[in-house]
Amino acid sequence: MMGLTITATGIRKSFGVGATAIRVLSGLDFVARPGELTLIVGPSGCGKSTLLAILSGLCRPDAGEVTVGTTEIWNLAPRQLDAFRLQSCGFVFQGFNLFPAATALQQVMLPLGPLGLSRHEAMEQARICLERVGLGHRIGHRPAELSGGEKQRVAIARALAKRPPLLFADEPTSALDKENGGAVAALLRTAAHDDGMTVLCVSHDARLIDTSDRVIAMEDGLILRDSHAVG
Repeated sequence: MMGLTITATGIRKSFGVGATAIRVLSGLDFVARPGELTLIVGPSGCGKSTLLAILSGLCRPDAGEVTVGTTEIWNLAPRQLDAFRLQSCGFVFQGFNLFPAATALQQVMLPLGPLGLSRHEAMEQARICLERVGLGHRIGHRPAELSGGEKQRVAIARALAKRPPLLFADEPTSALDKENGGAVAALLRTAAHDDGMTVLCVSHDARLIDTSDRVIAMEDGLILRDSHAVG
């Protein structure tokens, strides 16, 4: 499945009420396109993770629109929004979000059942995705038996298994050493370039700059710079 263009217009978001409210996003405009790995950087509290959550349908903005393809996602009913996230979004988080008792194969199979795949189809697709991230030999291992880099690669395989048009990664390399961080960055880039996904990554990790096609620098809820990093 090819990626979808994300267009955000006038995005505002505050947390808290009244005099104690903290504005996180201040009328931000943003476009992300298929086939690109877009890196969003900036100091803690600048709004980059909140922006990612709004673009992926996890956090409702106070004002503004987010259009994915031709759909304004914040006009969707709750059930439709759930279906959008299930069918169109893959997520990779800093904390891996793996189930302790499940094997790597079972972790990757989990999101495939709700998509209507049979157990055999889900198992085969999960196996292919684990082999793609270099973990074909670890499919029977549980999280306690995996390194940090291997856990994150399982999480990426799980996100890729749905073949989503959109892939969102929030600090995916922050807990990893140089070698594993580089491997994760390369997988995200491959998802954009080879699979045509729209890939958005939030990170403090400067190593990701050289891997990204585009770097968005944020500060105080606004975009300061928008530049192409490579190519």
